[in-house]
Amino acid sequence: MAEWKTICKVEDIPVLGARRVRRDKGCEVAVFRTAEGKVFALLDRCPHKGGPLSQGIVYAESVACPLHNWQIELKSGCAKAPDVGCAQSFAVNVTNGQVALDMHELKTLAID
Repeated sequence: MAEWKTICKVEDIPVLGARRVRRDKGCEVAVFRTAEGKVFALLDRCPHKGGPLSQGIVYAESVACPLHNWQIELKSGCAKAPDVGCAQSFAVNVTNGQVALDMHELKTLAID
C-alpha cells in the first residue's frame, strides 16, 4: 500500500504549467496540471538531452521539452514518435484538492 506525501494544492500548480519537487537524491520531479485539471508527475529531465520538462509548454496531456521540442506524454512519460525514450513517471494521488506523490517512489525511482 502506498504511503502518500502531500506536495501542494492543485491550485498551486499553474494551469498548463508545472511545479518542481526536490528530493534527497536524484533529479527533481515535475508535477504538471492540464487545462482540464488533471495532474501528472514526471522526472524533470527529458529522455533526449536532459532538458527541464518543468519549463516546457504543456498542451492537452503532453509537454514539449524546452530544448529540442520533443513531445512527452504526461501519463506515460514516453516521447511521441518518431522520437523514442521515456522520462520516469510517478504515481499521483489527488484528494480534496491536495496533490500527493508516493513516498517510496520519490525515494527509489531514478535516483542515480
